[in-house]
Amino acid sequence: MNKEQILKKYYGYDSFRDGQEELINSILAGKDTFGIMPTGAGKSVCFQVPALMLSGITLVVSPLISLMKDQVGTLNQMGVHAAYLNSSLTANQYRLALSYAKEGRYKIIYVAPERLLTEEFLEFVRDVEISMLSIDEVHCVSQWGQDFRPSYLKIIDFVNQLPVRPIVSAFTATATKEVKEDVIRLLGLQRATVVTTGFDRKNLYFAVKSPKDKYAELVSYLKEHQNMSGVIYCATRKAVEEVAQRLEIEGYPVTRYHAGLSDVERHQNQDDFIYDVKPIMVATNAFGMGIDKSNVRFVIHYNMPKNIESYYQEAGRAGRDGGRAECILLYGGQDVITNQLFIENNRENEELTGELLEAVKIRDRERLKKMTFYCFTNDCLRHYILEYFGEKAEPTCDDCSNCLSEFEIIDITEISIKLIQCVLETRQRFGLMTIVDTVHGSKSAKIKQFRLDEYACHNSLSDITIPRLRQIMNHLVLSGYLLLTNSEYSILKVTDKAKELLEHRDAIELKVSKERERKAKSTETRSKKKAVYSLDTNDELFEELRVLRLSIARKEKVPPYIIFGDKTLLQMSQSLPTSKEEMLEITGVGEVKYEKYGAQFEDEIRRFQSNKKIINS
Repeated sequence: MNKEQILKKYYGYDSFRDGQEELINSILAGKDTFGIMPTGAGKSVCFQVPALMLSGITLVVSPLISLMKDQVGTLNQMGVHAAYLNSSLTANQYRLALSYAKEGRYKIIYVAPERLLTEEFLEFVRDVEISMLSIDEVHCVSQWGQDFRPSYLKIIDFVNQLPVRPIVSAFTATATKEVKEDVIRLLGLQRATVVTTGFDRKNLYFAVKSPKDKYAELVSYLKEHQNMSGVIYCATRKAVEEVAQRLEIEGYPVTRYHAGLSDVERHQNQDDFIYDVKPIMVATNAFGMGIDKSNVRFVIHYNMPKNIESYYQEAGRAGRDGGRAECILLYGGQDVITNQLFIENNRENEELTGELLEAVKIRDRERLKKMTFYCFTNDCLRHYILEYFGEKAEPTCDDCSNCLSEFEIIDITEISIKLIQCVLETRQRFGLMTIVDTVHGSKSAKIKQFRLDEYACHNSLSDITIPRLRQIMNHLVLSGYLLLTNSEYSILKVTDKAKELLEHRDAIELKVSKERERKAKSTETRSKKKAVYSLDTNDELFEELRVLRLSIARKEKVPPYIIFGDKTLLQMSQSLPTSKEEMLEITGVGEVKYEKYGAQFEDEIRRFQSNKKIINS
């Protein structure tokens, strides 16, 4: 079979998505290949399709057990024999899997990076043909990546020990310029084809809110989005427990996930979410990688993550089926402090020590600043994210909370000058909030301890609200008038640009939102953008097809989306296919899946049509 036939037979798609064919062709030409594609863009197709065409075995290096299980489960459902090798297998299961692999039963084997250099695995790869080594979530190889894993650094040692060097392919959803360079260097990619399809996810709506009561804001959102599946990310285990418990008491179908739970409970809670038993998941960032749940309609960050990479990857778990989804970030000042503590007490990689650990901390502090700026910018949120990843973007998207807001321009020249003068007067020794408290006239213990109440700048801006002062301070940092140091406690420094301002007093303006008008426009504009695919969708049939899918999934003990995704069911509810020819025209219905499930869904559609005729007559 050629690549188009494989795509149709196993995946049920008639054509490749943007970038997929170029990456597949590169691999089939025997070239090292590096693909950077947003979450939900179909990265796995890019290495799975050529894996089925190459003569030998493809090894896929993957960082998480859940990711491997999900991918292998999906492949087996499609009719592709695949296996995984990781610590979840007993010694006997591991050896059995290796023996089956030697017999040629598997074309694709997922393997944890820690397994690569074990003697048993090295002995196995010497006896078989390895056509390709594909590294998923390849940003893990770089200390500049958000999920750096030292075990990924051993991949090149493994490649160098193979009798014949295979094709090496690598894939990730998020990669800055530094990460790209690291991947190519650390994996020894040779004259690699590098394809970046773009980071934009046009089906996602982005919003940042700073509510006085985060929990009330969360409940208000959930009331408006009932019967939808979503993820609520919290920064700490304690926050996960509190939010999940309160939502459960109020009757929401919620479960939770964090590293403090037992393996059994985490596995059960994850299954409850995937199987839609409890469609709302409250979790730390320990949850999500490898969870390919297609019908997640919202991702809410109850706390701000520590960097844009993590935020975009986590937010990208919404709308993987291509349907409309929302990504809401609820910002609070404590979020910055929490993330600073995480950075200074880095326990993510115990192997990091000395200069390398300090370099990672410096990098993380800088990325936290950029994440914080995202929460304060009045410019297009989508533009901010895409620019961060080095992608040119339109200045407005007309589909984020900032673009849908009404703004007014205010002059902040005199306020800015007083703030900068305060930083200078206090000898550039303090952080942002201490300066704000000083000019606002605070009499806190810290202000008195450092005798800041004796400075001329103390109480100089008491008529300006603290939120507005913080907003202006952040604007001054964003605009380059002030610099936040990368030390453990970020200190404000005055730049040459600020000194020029003090000398020439050029005007500084700030764009601020008109709260009343913003809400009206946002509601009106977004009401025109449908949250699902089409006005022609038959909601009643769609729900009946979902019930059928859930029934089949429970019998086969697989997640519902592995049977068919929501997008496929929605298309069925529009097109009403009742024959094999018509069913194979539906996106996501391949020949293998049709043989397994096609007749059941055709019968359900016929039953629906028959009932409609009886009612209409």
